[in-house]
Amino acid sequence: MTTRPDRALEVGLSAADPRSVAGRKALPAMMLIGVDPHKSTHTATAVAPETNRDLGSVRIEATVAEYERMLQWAAHWPQRQWAIENAAGMGRHLATWLLARGEHVVDVSPRSTARVRQLSPGAGRKNDRIDAAAAAGVAALQGEARPVHHDEVTDALALLDERRINLSQARVWAANQLHALLRALLPGGAPRELSAAKAERLLATVNPVGVAERTRHQQANELIAELRTCDAKLKNNAREMAELVADTGSTLAHTPGIGAVTAARLLAHTGRASRFRTAAAFANYAGTAPIEIASADKTRHRLSRRGNRQLNAALHTVALTQIRQPSSRGHTYYQAKIAEGKTPREARRCLKRRLADHVWRTMINDEKRQSRAAGPGGHSGATRISSAAGSTPTASSSDQSLPRPASTEPTTPQPTT
Repeated sequence: MTTRPDRALEVGLSAADPRSVAGRKALPAMMLIGVDPHKSTHTATAVAPETNRDLGSVRIEATVAEYERMLQWAAHWPQRQWAIENAAGMGRHLATWLLARGEHVVDVSPRSTARVRQLSPGAGRKNDRIDAAAAAGVAALQGEARPVHHDEVTDALALLDERRINLSQARVWAANQLHALLRALLPGGAPRELSAAKAERLLATVNPVGVAERTRHQQANELIAELRTCDAKLKNNAREMAELVADTGSTLAHTPGIGAVTAARLLAHTGRASRFRTAAAFANYAGTAPIEIASADKTRHRLSRRGNRQLNAALHTVALTQIRQPSSRGHTYYQAKIAEGKTPREARRCLKRRLADHVWRTMINDEKRQSRAAGPGGHSGATRISSAAGSTPTASSSDQSLPRPASTEPTTPQPTT
């Protein structure tokens, strides 16, 4: 049974109504198909952008065969655009599948669709069909949808970054357990900075006596082997990251404090920098833009807890590295903020905000250079050769000056590749 959509979406003919065949003759050139994805089912609703009328809906299971059925249903509208709610989360697989088949897909945040429901006369009524139509409505009317691009390199970097986090956590766990065992086997325990080779040398000085000591000695040897395994995997992970970053032609690694691993994390959690209209939008996404608080006597700012925390952590690492490098511009900027009377924590936050601007400008310049290298209608496909041949965006003194204010200019539209 099909549920009646919200009145604000102006119900039209359903896909099952025979009169819809005649109605399709007057359909607009571009049709918006909103999708409300769930783990086991997806609901798609076709909405005419000019009238915001619901022209049909279909509910499918989350299987490839059902994806094909939904695409056949959408074939009634040759000119179409898919608006998927949370395309980076629950709708990621469907969005990737549609992009691989040449479909145009935009992402709509759940917060935007919820706002459409709350502002409608239906008092915020919610079901899958309403959510799907609301996603299409946001894409058509509110302009809050953003294009989804299938970037295999970015996906690969995200996978490698997640794997690195898991390997690092496993190594920390093994090192903590090894410390506990060595504390029971050696007087005074082991030093804080413990490598597999150092632990093995310390363990060689122990002559276990008794069942308990022999068991500790055996477990310590197993943990040393685990440390070596984690170290080898982390080394291979860093090498793969460096190769992929070089293939993208990114110049982020030219910035002091940004190595191959940090550059990979920045690229993995940013995607296409051109999807952020300004540097301020990127800083807000990274959680480095302070939040203004209005009080009775004055206006002050507080730390933002929002945004992508992995991206925020990467910028934090770059800031700490530059603060420790007296020759870097970040160190100079940090010391200038300290001289102004800011606390070390406040000065560090200011530096992270400027670094966010610098990283965004660098990514934007890289995209522009890759687009020029690809030519009209070409594919970017940046390589090490194209990276070396192009100009270095961070070479100018103005771009490397981190105290530079945030850019308010919108992103230059990129040619469709």
